[in-house]
Order: sequence, then C-alpha cells, then structure tokens
Amino acid sequence: MLWGLIPYGDAVFNHRQVSLLLAELDRLPAACGGDWVGQARELCQVVEQGSHRYLWFVGD
Repeated sequence: MLWGLIPYGDAVFNHRQVSLLLAELDRLPAACGGDWVGQARELCQVVEQGSHRYLWFVGD
C-alpha cells in the first residue's frame, strides 16, 4: 500500500486497505522508521474504529 503514496498526489485508503497498510508498516526496515510510523498507525486505528472512514494522504 505504501507504493501508492506519491509526494505530489493524493492517496485514499479505506478500512480494508488500512489493515494492509498496517502490515506493511510492521515490515518496514528500522532505517525507514521514525515518528511518522507511529502517527500513521494512530490514524489507521481511527479508520478501523468506525464505519465510513478513510485515511487520506494529500500531496502538495
């Protein structure tokens, strides 16, 4: 799912895709980690906790 993120475009993940995104975050090498990983996990959890929620990444 991370391949869908590009700096200049938007990406939207639904509740089914968020679980795949979380699995990919678990497999990230330590060198690619940082605060952003924890923040992304928190946002994914918000999407999973309700219906009709989406995770949007907005490019420039």
